[in-house]
Amino acid sequence: MKMLKFILFLLISCTMILVISCDKPNQNQTIPNVAVDLYLDINSTIYVQLSTVGGWVYLTGGYKGILVYRISADEFVAYDRTCPYDPYVANSRLEMDLSNLTVTDTVCKSQFVILDGSIISGPATVPMKRYNATFDGNILRIYN
Repeated sequence: MKMLKFILFLLISCTMILVISCDKPNQNQTIPNVAVDLYLDINSTIYVQLSTVGGWVYLTGGYKGILVYRISADEFVAYDRTCPYDPYVANSRLEMDLSNLTVTDTVCKSQFVILDGSIISGPATVPMKRYNATFDGNILRIYN
């Protein structure tokens, strides 16, 4: 009887340790808010990559930088380069893939569609953080 109680105790203890130590999905998928209000002269040689559809640039700003992509002659999208899966990982950044159509996080490997920020794969459960982007034909404004 003592042996049965001891085995039962061991089983329950091991089960509790396994449950407590299992990896849980990251619940902290909120990128900190940082004020963004940038004006880019698209005709400037600094932003020559944005002069054609499909062009993109990395900018300083946002929480971990900003990725700007030109969708059409008059439409741009701008996203924070922070992966929403775990915004606090120091060396994590969203980077444009060679296809120029997807973006992948350098650490968790979550992958997103550049056109709308939606998730393709990975542990992220929310899309990329998008900033407002308005274009008047010459000046691109990125803001939140």
